[in-house]
Amino acid sequence: MSRKTKQTAPLQENGANKKTEEKGFRAYFVRLFGKYDFRNEAQFIFFGKWVIFATLLFVEGLIVLQQLDVALREGKWWGMTLFTALSVILSVSVALKLFAIREQRKKTVFYVLDALLACGFVFFASGNYSLIIYVLILTGFYLASDKAKFSIWLFCISVPLYAVIYGARTAVRLGHEVELMVILQESLGAIVTLSIHFLLIQIALAFYRQFLRLDRALTELGESKKELEKAYAVVAEVSALEERQRIAKDIHDTAGHSITTVIMQTEAAKRILDSNPEEAKNKLIAANLQAKHALEELRDSVHLLSGRMGNLTLKDALLSIIHESTDGTGIIIRSSIDEATVSETKHRFLCNTLKEGISNGLRHGGATAFWFEFKEEDEKLHFLLSDNGKGVEKDSFTLGFGLSSLQERAKSLGGEVEFISEDGEGFELRLTLPQEIKE
Repeated sequence: MSRKTKQTAPLQENGANKKTEEKGFRAYFVRLFGKYDFRNEAQFIFFGKWVIFATLLFVEGLIVLQQLDVALREGKWWGMTLFTALSVILSVSVALKLFAIREQRKKTVFYVLDALLACGFVFFASGNYSLIIYVLILTGFYLASDKAKFSIWLFCISVPLYAVIYGARTAVRLGHEVELMVILQESLGAIVTLSIHFLLIQIALAFYRQFLRLDRALTELGESKKELEKAYAVVAEVSALEERQRIAKDIHDTAGHSITTVIMQTEAAKRILDSNPEEAKNKLIAANLQAKHALEELRDSVHLLSGRMGNLTLKDALLSIIHESTDGTGIIIRSSIDEATVSETKHRFLCNTLKEGISNGLRHGGATAFWFEFKEEDEKLHFLLSDNGKGVEKDSFTLGFGLSSLQERAKSLGGEVEFISEDGEGFELRLTLPQEIKE
């Protein structure tokens, strides 16, 4: 090992030991203060009580040493004995008041006793030591007091009491006459100290309690945020379910209508295949085109979730559905359609309702002719579709998936739907929706 290495090795070891000691010292205080949650007022007060009690014992120990020195130099052991008795009584009184007694009335008795004992320390200890003890006793009361008015009352009583005793004792020691002005002059420093101490403690407690209120408010906000996140998750799940139901309805209304038309066209082509091959061929071509259209509608329902037909107006979209249904099928649909401006949701719903009505009339009623009317009147949209099918008896009439979905959708849009039918008298669908408020 080189000389340089030998010299640096002890330095590194000393540095490591020092770092370890710092860590241990720091870790001790972390363990000491980490036991208390200062956001909990009860734990904060309890910690403050221990600090007050430990500081009191420390100051009393310093005064004991001071009295011991006086006793050794001057032989005044009676003063040492009397002070030791006062210290023991004060320590026991403070301990009981801080840690054992819960009732406020009993605590008040001990506060009075402590104040008198602290005033007695003026005759044995220097002014600074006795003042510190008095400050510690007042701090304990301020911390334990829930209301500021009690602290103010104590301040107004205890400060003049201490000032009179302290000023009189100081005047006697200095050989001055015990007069009011002399007492005020000699105790002015103690009065200022106790006043500043009172203000600082009250301000600190006010800030601390405000901090606790803010912390509770933040905690409640955090809990509210969690509740909102849960509610949002539920809403998202419900929205997803509604979206799936809407997809199913769109597929049923759009692709179902087109496929029904394809079936009607192929059935018609099959009937005339032998007698009129050319016409049958035209119907098959139309059926093929309708099947392709059904595929496009299915893709739109799944991927785009939109039944709106490009940029067509509502009237043009309804007329397009009618033309698709009559082209090559042999069915007749007469109509009277007014132009109306509606939301995209109602646009898609009205188009799907017309498709569903025509598809049901062809598939279930065997209808060959329809009457469709759409108009806007009295701030409402009126939709009427009737056919010449076989109808259905009232007693045996039940809503299938398509009609029940249509009814639920109408209610969600603020409208109502009515189904009217008689056996052999066709089927009639009446729909009423509120019109949007025009700006």
